[in-house]
Amino acid sequence: MLGELFDPKAEWFVHEHFRPHWSQAGAVVFITFRTHDSIPHEVLLQWEREKQEWLRLRGHDAGMHWSLVVPTLTEKERADFQEEFQRRREVCLDACHGRCLLRRPDLARIVADSLLHFDSERYRLGDFIIMPTHVHLLAAFSTAEAMKNQCDSWLHYTAFQINRTIGEKGKFWQQEPFDHLVRSLEQYEYLRQYIADNPRKAVLKSGEYLYRRYDG
Repeated sequence: MLGELFDPKAEWFVHEHFRPHWSQAGAVVFITFRTHDSIPHEVLLQWEREKQEWLRLRGHDAGMHWSLVVPTLTEKERADFQEEFQRRREVCLDACHGRCLLRRPDLARIVADSLLHFDSERYRLGDFIIMPTHVHLLAAFSTAEAMKNQCDSWLHYTAFQINRTIGEKGKFWQQEPFDHLVRSLEQYEYLRQYIADNPRKAVLKSGEYLYRRYDG
């Protein structure tokens, strides 16, 4: 397999910013980047309210922001929470809101080349897909800090190159990616299939996405 499965008994880290980011040295992580205009602002606000309500209905402190409550949940509750709101996010992303600039093959290639550039040096890169509004990938990093630094590097470099190509300036990506540590072989295979199936679910034609399957 690409890397190791998440081991809850081994050392792991949570980096807090806009949302919790879980990381563990060597563990496979599923990462999603999305363009800044891929989810309408009003939808994001609605999800914020619904996350607070989801926790309140299960007896958790409604006065604390959901990002502070989620790390304290049981493993099952946390998995249920992530599954519910990940499903909503993926449905919205596949609806292709916004300008969908990554539908352009030349811009998708900028992202793909960046992902592949330090593969096997700074990280191990697995399957990935570049959709019109977002990117899904599987990867493994040697340290928690390496994951954070590489994601920052990918976002900054590709945003600069894409803006230069289209003759614009300003924000391209949403500030923080979504990441999820892979906890089982079944989940790893499910995520690989999910990546492969993404274009069909979004009703995309050949040339409107860029897919790489890992065969290592």
